[in-house]
Amino acid sequence: MSLAAVQRIVGLLLMLFSLTLLPPFLVSVFAQDGAMIAFASAFALSLGLGILSWLPVRNRRRELRLRDGFVVVVMFWTVLSAIGALPFVLAEQPQLSLTDAVFESVSGLTTTGATVITHIEALPLSILYYRQQLQWLGGMGIIVLAVAVLPMLGIGGMQLYRAETPGPMKDNKLTPRITETAKALWYIYLGLTVACGLAYWLAGMSAFDAIGHAFSTVAIGGFSTHDASIGYFNSPLIDMVAVVFMLLAGVNFSLHFIAFRYRSLMGYWNDSELRFYLLLLSLVILVTVFGLYYTETYDDFDDALVNGLFQAVSIGTTAGFTTAEFYNWPGFIAILLLFSSFVGGCAGSTGGGIKVIRVLLLVKQGLREITRLVHPSAHIPVRIGTKTVDSRVVEAVWGFFALYVASFTVMYLALATTGIELMTAFSAVAASINNLGPGLEGVGAHYAAMHDPGKWILCFAMLLGRLEIFTLLVLLTPAFWRR
Repeated sequence: MSLAAVQRIVGLLLMLFSLTLLPPFLVSVFAQDGAMIAFASAFALSLGLGILSWLPVRNRRRELRLRDGFVVVVMFWTVLSAIGALPFVLAEQPQLSLTDAVFESVSGLTTTGATVITHIEALPLSILYYRQQLQWLGGMGIIVLAVAVLPMLGIGGMQLYRAETPGPMKDNKLTPRITETAKALWYIYLGLTVACGLAYWLAGMSAFDAIGHAFSTVAIGGFSTHDASIGYFNSPLIDMVAVVFMLLAGVNFSLHFIAFRYRSLMGYWNDSELRFYLLLLSLVILVTVFGLYYTETYDDFDDALVNGLFQAVSIGTTAGFTTAEFYNWPGFIAILLLFSSFVGGCAGSTGGGIKVIRVLLLVKQGLREITRLVHPSAHIPVRIGTKTVDSRVVEAVWGFFALYVASFTVMYLALATTGIELMTAFSAVAASINNLGPGLEGVGAHYAAMHDPGKWILCFAMLLGRLEIFTLLVLLTPAFWRR
């Protein structure tokens, strides 16, 4: 492993990230909200740190190996979370502690959407914008952006791409060159963001709210510019716009690319993962809507339909927007919604969770084992659509699932050990590792009451979920560091 090459890439990425502090700085200048110095200082610090990292090793050019890619991604997300916290620390409002600032930054960049801020609408306009922008950048991944816009990262770019992108089958590229693949993903991402923003604006949001919510909707993040989230607007039309774009953002972006390139929608229907994704969400929606109506949580069926549909899609895709206090709904509905977040979005989407393709493979593998009990000598391949899945992929999915459950259990016990009530601890870890955001009980509305040790545990859970377990945990194994 070449530490010099890793340092050079991280320095370049930090310099790239420093540029993203300029838009909120300009918003602050325009709004005269008093946060200009905070953003200017954060820009200077991040740019300076990037230059200091890059300058000594600027001539160390060599092809990145797979191990280098893992180190770059983990180091960058860790450092980026700290740099991203600077405006929250330096600004006069909201006056966050270091722990709270890092928590808010990690939550934004990992598109989790958990917040420690209790009076969001009182924040300076630039800070509101900055929170939404953090989620938008984290949605597709700043690493993929870097591969797209910096040709100098084309060497070894596949290693960064594989370490960053979600899903069990990471060698599939949309185009022959990895830089073109990254660009294609970002064009789709940008196109969905523009379309979502326009739809919100036409549905009645202000231009500022439309841009901010488009950022967090397409990123499946959940941050809002209002304390009541989407419920602030009290508009079924805005709710349905959010539902449509949350569903689209939870779909594998390669399907959007294929549909756009070939001007055909058949690719969507022919995809087994997408059909399973829609089936699972439809079941959750049906149970939620009729559960709300028959428990008389809502007297009017239309209210049960709108709120149940919205929350089922929002929690199921791990967006985390709210139109109602779902954590106060009947217990079985709240738990059902929380469990649906473990499935999350499709691989190659901005959604969190285990990912639909992995759950589908687990189901198919389970059914195969049942069939083998009846026919022990039969050769029964696992297929996704018409393609036979390599046994190594199935093994990797089982390994991922085992580590996911083990990691969740360890962090749940660690949080419970600190004195947090059990349901609060369970839902907080679930909402963090699934990059969902809102939990149940004490973390339903926000995480302000969580103590500092708990927040650091949840920060680790958010990074673990965003980097898909393996990327982060592989660095903790002795085998990774052996020559």
